[in-house]
Amino acid sequence: MAPNPPRMACRIPFAIAAALAVFALAPGSLAADDGRGEELYGLCTQCHGAGGAGDPLALAPAIAGFEEWYVTAQLQAFKQGLRGTHPDDLGGLRMYPMSLALKTDEDIQAVAKYVAGLPTARPAKTIEGDAAAGATYYATCAACHGADGAGNQAMNAPRLVGTSDWYLVEALRKYKAGIRGGNPANTNAVMMRGMALSLKDDQAIRDVVAHVLTLAE
Repeated sequence: MAPNPPRMACRIPFAIAAALAVFALAPGSLAADDGRGEELYGLCTQCHGAGGAGDPLALAPAIAGFEEWYVTAQLQAFKQGLRGTHPDDLGGLRMYPMSLALKTDEDIQAVAKYVAGLPTARPAKTIEGDAAAGATYYATCAACHGADGAGNQAMNAPRLVGTSDWYLVEALRKYKAGIRGGNPANTNAVMMRGMALSLKDDQAIRDVVAHVLTLAE
């Protein structure tokens, strides 16, 4: 499950070069056109894939079908430096320059709309855990993400089903370590860090994610 460092390292310069290339696109020229989102998403395909199914070796989770509001919020957080600036967040450090390629709010909205319209991915299972034990931990998560893991925009809680299991594990680890949720300006992430701290160890993290996997069955 661990990323392959050499492959990741060689992709980073390419990713940044691709991000810079997008700056050459006429800003906002097609912002109101659905084609703009597809055009901009071409930058994302090198890591997330054409169908948004993700690639763990690129530290890129499945994003297909993610809520438009959530994708918009996360891209804005990256662009504002609220995410992706911690030196130990390798995936985030890759996303930060990518977000800067989206020059306007209209560009962010266009690509978020395109991602939301992709058929929801069903990522392969890569982690093992005790789903029954995880159900107990998930009771706390359900207050925001829903008992079915479908999410709740009013609580700023994204859908969990259809998300890469390895990504959920890594996200919870990062929250516990303060790699995410350490910036007080990112209030939603700060809240998530508090929730992650209630998971006593790495086994608990795997267990709760194992339970999330059952919600899609």
